Amino acid sequence: MTANAHGMPEGSVVTAHAETEDTIFVASQWQLMWWRFRKHRLANIGATVVILFYIGAIFCEFWAPYDPNTYERNLTFVPPMKVYLHSEGQFHWPPVTYGLVRTRDPETYIITYEEDRSVAYPLRFFVKGDSYRLWGLLDSDRHFFGLGGGEDDQRVYVLGTDRLGRDMFSRIFFGSRISLSIGLLGVFISLVIGIIAGGFSGYLGGVLDEIMQRIIEFLRSIPTIPLWMALSAALPREWSTVQRYFAIVVLLSLIGWTGLARVVRGRFLAIREEDFVMAARLQGANESRIVFRHMLPSFLSYIIASVTLSIPGMILGETSLSFLGLGLRPPTISWGVLLQEAQNLQTVALAPWLLIPALFVVAAILSFNFMGDGLRDAADPYSR
Repeated sequence: MTANAHGMPEGSVVTAHAETEDTIFVASQWQLMWWRFRKHRLANIGATVVILFYIGAIFCEFWAPYDPNTYERNLTFVPPMKVYLHSEGQFHWPPVTYGLVRTRDPETYIITYEEDRSVAYPLRFFVKGDSYRLWGLLDSDRHFFGLGGGEDDQRVYVLGTDRLGRDMFSRIFFGSRISLSIGLLGVFISLVIGIIAGGFSGYLGGVLDEIMQRIIEFLRSIPTIPLWMALSAALPREWSTVQRYFAIVVLLSLIGWTGLARVVRGRFLAIREEDFVMAARLQGANESRIVFRHMLPSFLSYIIASVTLSIPGMILGETSLSFLGLGLRPPTISWGVLLQEAQNLQTVALAPWLLIPALFVVAAILSFNFMGDGLRDAADPYSR
């Protein structure tokens, strides 16, 4: 038996190559998508960040050190406090943060804060703090981190405070639940409308297709922000937070379904004359069964990729409406509501950390786009 350059029998290389080919030939479409997706580094990074964002949103009460609505009148516009593992030539575990000294400039009357190095507070994990109800069901008072040792009056503000002395870190985590859930719910409603409208439009064609395409073209020709503003202004001002939340979801969905409907219609036009569709017709299947049981599953991977790329648009829509004061409003907490504080240029000049929610929006949008690009490439049947 001859050996190759690596000292292995040549037959073993051939056998391994044959086994690899056999595995690919018998693999399902979802297995092929997963193998291609794993090779896309940016998509993997994006998917990891998206998962972390949703874990933070689902358990935001636990990750947030304080109640997001608790305010401290004497601690307004506190800059992000530093947490030290090493300071003054000494290693600290657990990490420590120092006390604050509040002063007011006698000329400008601007309040400033300086570290008081004479007092150090240890940062501890899984500490008791403000009580909360997780998902409205479970009572708890455990938080991921906070100040231990009985320092009830001292707090740590890793991302600073706002004009009312509320912890920005806690408010950003609570805001992620609203902003990210609106993206999922809005895309789900758009998915249902887009599949039904685009599917039957592409499958049946004729007058229905013409009417549906003219409706889509009309909706896509309207400027997005003025349309959002008009629909949001029509909402009753006395509606509760929950009513306004679902109203914003429906508004975003009624505008966002057109792109997905066109994708579905194009795919249906391409496959409606395929053999498996003709076989279903000959078996006596009705149109609904052909559309939802035969045609739709054949390109489900494309729909998943399109949905993933549509979620960022929903998140940006909610953020834009809330930023303009036309969407969600306080006391509701979302990334857009938090960014309303940034409308005042003087406030931003004195407290630039109020723009930190914008960084979370950018990170979420980029992560969804990277993940969507990876899914789209993995769903391509001609990719190798």
